Amino acid sequence: MTEQYSPAGFRLLPPVVKNLLIINGLFFLATMSLKTTFGIDLEKLLGLYYFRSDLFQPYQFVTYMFIHSGFQHLIFNMFALWMFGYLLENVWGPKRFLTYYVITGIGAGIVQTLVHFWSFSSIDAAALAYNQAPSLDAFVSFVNHHFPQYYGSLQTFITTWTVTPQSPEFTQQSLNYIHQLIQLGMDVPTVGASGAVYGILLAFGMMFPNMLVYIYFLFPVKAKWIVILYGAIEIFSGISNNPSDNVAHFAHLGGMIFGLILILYWRKRSFNH
Repeated sequence: MTEQYSPAGFRLLPPVVKNLLIINGLFFLATMSLKTTFGIDLEKLLGLYYFRSDLFQPYQFVTYMFIHSGFQHLIFNMFALWMFGYLLENVWGPKRFLTYYVITGIGAGIVQTLVHFWSFSSIDAAALAYNQAPSLDAFVSFVNHHFPQYYGSLQTFITTWTVTPQSPEFTQQSLNYIHQLIQLGMDVPTVGASGAVYGILLAFGMMFPNMLVYIYFLFPVKAKWIVILYGAIEIFSGISNNPSDNVAHFAHLGGMIFGLILILYWRKRSFNH
């Protein structure tokens, strides 16, 4: 007989899920009010930056999970946390659930940082090659390949450079722009609880693979297929590497990877005992 799971409402709120919902909501309100009232940007302070950025701090591997870029971002993550998290906490207990949530969230940040390292290693190599042989065509190619989202803002510079392509002033300015683009890329923070939420989604699919989850409260789908579908979407989206979607797809995968490792570790330890 197929198990069914349909969210029963907020009356089923175990302590960790409840407090995570409250804390994330308070952080969101603080982010908006402090920036508006005092000019304090919590996203800039608590979001996770690449370790070569001047804005990076080690504590951001934890704090980034409580910062969200907008109300829709917050609501999606908190709804998923409640929808899949309260049953897990009821089964695991508060201590294990909180441990899982924190580890998958930190793991998501670690994976995102590793992906950034790989990406910026490629960018640094391309920048070094450009420094050795700068030209208008090489500059356009560099921007289009590594920072297409900024091409429009550089259009005037590129168009003006075409008039005097051998100008040393424009060549020097292009070197400055490349340095600025790399710095801009490093200064984009990763924020949100999505990595931990995807870890919870994976755990739910492993613990209750045949439970029916009602998508949009109408369409029943087994939990295991939802996990596979979302994992495949994140892999495809991450590989596609579309900078305009502004989503940390590999952080989501990182939460699932660390969640899988932790669950397998717990199962092995339980079996050995």
